[in-house]
Amino acid sequence: MTTISPRPTHSAPIELVVLDMAGTTVRDDGVVEQAFTRANERTGVASRMPWDEALGYVRHTMGQSKIDVFTHLSGGDLALAEAANAAFETAYGELVVEQGVEEIPGAAEVIGELREAGLTVALTTGFAPATRDAILEGLGWEHLIDLALSPVDAGRGRPAPDLVLTALMRTETEAVDRVAVIGDTTSDVRSGRRAGAGFVAGVLSGAHDRAALEAAGAHIVLDDVTGLRAAILSEPVSGAPGR
Repeated sequence: MTTISPRPTHSAPIELVVLDMAGTTVRDDGVVEQAFTRANERTGVASRMPWDEALGYVRHTMGQSKIDVFTHLSGGDLALAEAANAAFETAYGELVVEQGVEEIPGAAEVIGELREAGLTVALTTGFAPATRDAILEGLGWEHLIDLALSPVDAGRGRPAPDLVLTALMRTETEAVDRVAVIGDTTSDVRSGRRAGAGFVAGVLSGAHDRAALEAAGAHIVLDDVTGLRAAILSEPVSGAPGR
């Protein structure tokens, strides 16, 4: 069931839709945790704490920049964090080859519909560009979207607003209240709210539950990304026609 939280009194037409990747448009199925586990096995990045505690932190910070997560796990050892981040990228690539990569059912279709309606679509992630691009290539999505951004492209990772604001600037979107942000984690939601996005939605297809997403400030909580048909495409939209 969809839950709606209080919305801003002014609702501008949406021009740009900023979608998270893993857990929102791309199925996770524990792949992120598996990659973290392999990275820890290869680098010992979380050896200073019990593994259950480390894994709990990884789950809590889903959606955030992976290098920031590794910096915390390493106790601030930047060299170790960078080594672990590289090991994570390698491990995630291995898992993509071993297990394949799949979209959240209906995600590609909805993205296509958003663009056909004249909206610009950007994907954002806490993954490094190499991991991000491996996922896009595995899905065949290189030409499905307008833009894909990682923290290194924007400055800071989520929950900072940088990814959303960079997407707005790169796509020359008219104003931040014409941006919709959708994600499965509290970091996604907080990033959208801190950026001042006009529409911020949580989805239940990934890491965090309804209560957490609502507490983070989501205007609406959807079962999955296909709910955008009713939430956005039923509303007036603004953008360049004829995509």
